[in-house]
Amino acid sequence: MIPLIHVVEDDTDHRLALCDLLEAAGFRAEGFAGGSAAMAAGARPDLVITDLRMPGMDGHAVLSAALERDPDCPVIMISGHGDLPQAVQAMRAGAEDFLEKPYDGMHLVTVIERALRGRAARAEIGRLQDSMTRTEGGGLLGQSSAMTTLRDRIAALAPTEIDIVVTGETGTGKELVARALHAASPRAGGPFVAVNCAALPETLFEIECFGHVAGAFPGAQDKPGKLEAASGGTLMLDEVEAMPAALQPKLLRALQERAVERLGENRLRPLDLRIIATSKTDLRSLTLDGTFRADLFYRLAGAEIAVEPLRALGDDILLLFSHYAGLAAARYGRPLPEIDYALKQSLLRRPWPGNVRELKALAERFALGLDMPEGPAAAPVEAESLADRVAAFEAREIRLTLERCRGNTERAARSLGMARRTLNDKISRYGIRV
Repeated sequence: MIPLIHVVEDDTDHRLALCDLLEAAGFRAEGFAGGSAAMAAGARPDLVITDLRMPGMDGHAVLSAALERDPDCPVIMISGHGDLPQAVQAMRAGAEDFLEKPYDGMHLVTVIERALRGRAARAEIGRLQDSMTRTEGGGLLGQSSAMTTLRDRIAALAPTEIDIVVTGETGTGKELVARALHAASPRAGGPFVAVNCAALPETLFEIECFGHVAGAFPGAQDKPGKLEAASGGTLMLDEVEAMPAALQPKLLRALQERAVERLGENRLRPLDLRIIATSKTDLRSLTLDGTFRADLFYRLAGAEIAVEPLRALGDDILLLFSHYAGLAAARYGRPLPEIDYALKQSLLRRPWPGNVRELKALAERFALGLDMPEGPAAAPVEAESLADRVAAFEAREIRLTLERCRGNTERAARSLGMARRTLNDKISRYGIRV
């Protein structure tokens, strides 16, 4: 839907010109001569632009009323008086930005687009957090390019019927990816059945996976296996790389025929299921030394999804830590301690060999007020020069400052003591998402 912007401006010519500019930029714009009329409007705007000095309800009052009505509505203040104290007051009260007349129209459009992106991102995070709160184990939370790519990949593959292999280090959330694929697929109403291939003894594999009929062995009763139980839904083969070689051809036959033969029975039972296999190692490389059957790999890998390790997610580390700490604090009925600057720096430097599993454990300790052990030092990069290390430090400081300023580059530039244009150049150079 095209975003709706309310323009509150008592100057008729300026109000009409600004509405024209916004509509030419692809937005819907509705103008109001005063704040009272804007607040009485039925349609809720996605963003508000208001003049500072107006008779009756001034810009500060409009800001306060807009945020009371919708706490996440970005409000951009405009003033022709260059009143810096007023600008500071507005920013502290929650204004998204403060522009002085005359302003550059394209710059205003850029500010609006950035504010609306921020609002959309916060709404998505809120939706994910709500979903994660309702499910044990969490969800796919994050704003990094790696997480965005992962969600896009899931969205593209979920509606299909092809089998998928999900690879990633231990603790990266491969099962979450599998569950997300199931939840977004046409099979979402069916069962999601997980088989831990590493934990299932070889002697019990056939019984557990294929099932058995009465009399198959002493005391046996009719019992469907995991494959039948997953019919109509999704079967997840967790740690499939650990499956014994002797069992791989039996599983391959069942997957090829989409049918299973229970132990003690001489007939095939049809299967209607989708397979998602997870592995902490590259299955393709295991086929080269014969550890994993190549024909089984190609049967499973209709498509592949690689899950990035936590250390590659940048500022998502802070987002995930804050989320899991908040969940732990709520679970134990404790106030959430402040995640201060020093802790953020420590979290970003940590190599996270245990990935999200390690982060969740650390977040729980933090929520309980327990000491958090230092992680192992990150492996040194021999080829990294002093200039590279300085650039990495500068990029990290800019990201943290932008986070504190909610993406407002003008405030961030003032906080960092640099010109806004210089900051924008660095944001572009380091590929920082605003």
